[in-house]
Amino acid sequence: MSEHVKSFAAVDLGASSGRVMVGRIGPEALELTEAHRFPNRPVRVPEGLRWDILSLYAGVLDGLRAAGQVDSVGIDSWAVDYGLLDADGALLGNPVHYRDARTEGVAEKVWATLPAAELYAATGLQYAPFNTLYQLTAARSTAQLGAAERLLLVPDLLAYWLTGEAGTEITNASTTQLIDPRTRDWSHDLADRLGIDLKLFAPLRQPGDPAGLLLPRVLEETGLRSPVPVTTVGSHDTASAVAAVPAAGERFAYICTGTWSLAGLELERPVLTEASRAANFTNELGLDGTVRYLRNIMGLWLLQECVREWGQPDLGELLRAAAEVPALRSVVDAGDAAFLAPGRMPERIADACRESGQPVPASRAEITRCILDSLALAHRRAIREAEALADHPVDVVHIVGGGTRNELLCQLTADACGLPVVAGPAEAAALGNVLVQARAHGLVGDRTSMRRLLARTQPLRRYEPRGDAAAWRAAEDRLTRP
Repeated sequence: MSEHVKSFAAVDLGASSGRVMVGRIGPEALELTEAHRFPNRPVRVPEGLRWDILSLYAGVLDGLRAAGQVDSVGIDSWAVDYGLLDADGALLGNPVHYRDARTEGVAEKVWATLPAAELYAATGLQYAPFNTLYQLTAARSTAQLGAAERLLLVPDLLAYWLTGEAGTEITNASTTQLIDPRTRDWSHDLADRLGIDLKLFAPLRQPGDPAGLLLPRVLEETGLRSPVPVTTVGSHDTASAVAAVPAAGERFAYICTGTWSLAGLELERPVLTEASRAANFTNELGLDGTVRYLRNIMGLWLLQECVREWGQPDLGELLRAAAEVPALRSVVDAGDAAFLAPGRMPERIADACRESGQPVPASRAEITRCILDSLALAHRRAIREAEALADHPVDVVHIVGGGTRNELLCQLTADACGLPVVAGPAEAAALGNVLVQARAHGLVGDRTSMRRLLARTQPLRRYEPRGDAAAWRAAEDRLTRP
């Protein structure tokens, strides 16, 4: 391998699986390979839904062993969830899953102290029942929180186990609803008013900051040779994915697709208006002082849950059959929290169509087409509203993440938005992860340079809009009329 090419391990944890990817990066080279993939299976115990964090950590160690010698390690994962440590640094139970029911009704209690409009003006974060703020409020009287001396978000917890050093990465911290997006620091006044002790959090870190060296016991278990640094990346997987959007210029929207669809814009400053709050847009922090202005949409979770209920039929055949179903026959609101919990998804989608007076999808193909049409419609609504609220025009939509492999969804999104869609890369979070590591080690330059390297080296596919724009407007009217 050329001395100008280095290897970086990206630990990339999603809601259904984890993976350790190895990125080999040089001035004109960017190659990503999978070293190890492992399941992420939450466990329902008597007290609720929990992440099996020990199994995930074992998967990380197995992945680092399979990766071989690397120049650095970076970790990204989903947001908002955390582990609590006692005074000895020991974990106090498995982290609670964001789909756990403990936050039901908690937001209203928070708003009684700090009205929703005031909360948004301070943090810019959209309402979601699982935001860390609401989780901490729900946990206030628990013995576990009472015994805690440290709170670490999931990727920071894994980095702590690897290095023995604790930190709180800023892009993920911004999803706690405790960060002021203007100052990019904790909102101490807000935390004080809500009785949240910010001393629980470790010091803030920025993407690119050093996060320690792999501990001797980790080196022994993985077979790696010392020293191996851990580098802070955009540890919220969406922050890493947005860093890997291969855009040229600024007039682009992105959709990070997977279990969730995160649709929005990359901005220089947050949008904290009341209209933005009413539209439920969020201002999460990104690389280099940027803001990820986006809306959370339920995403391919809807289809994943249906496929699980149906006994895992062949997805390719299902999508081919869905492509033959008439377009926009029935649509649902893909952002509706009614679809958040697992279980009975085909029946719940049918019920939503029935209640809105639309034809009820009966076959698997019809339900699948309803889901994909609904996601494309949600993408359209999010991007158009983001453009208007941020006064930021868009010429092209970039789709990154697992949904890039769903050609029907990509084409429907182009049709719905009336804009060209560029799909790829599929492993955007892992690529953003390794690129930030490479930048910290002097191999690549600024975000523009990173994106040029991605565009030169990664397979991308372009979809041009087609079909009847009036049909999409009519479908949108069906969802928005009283």
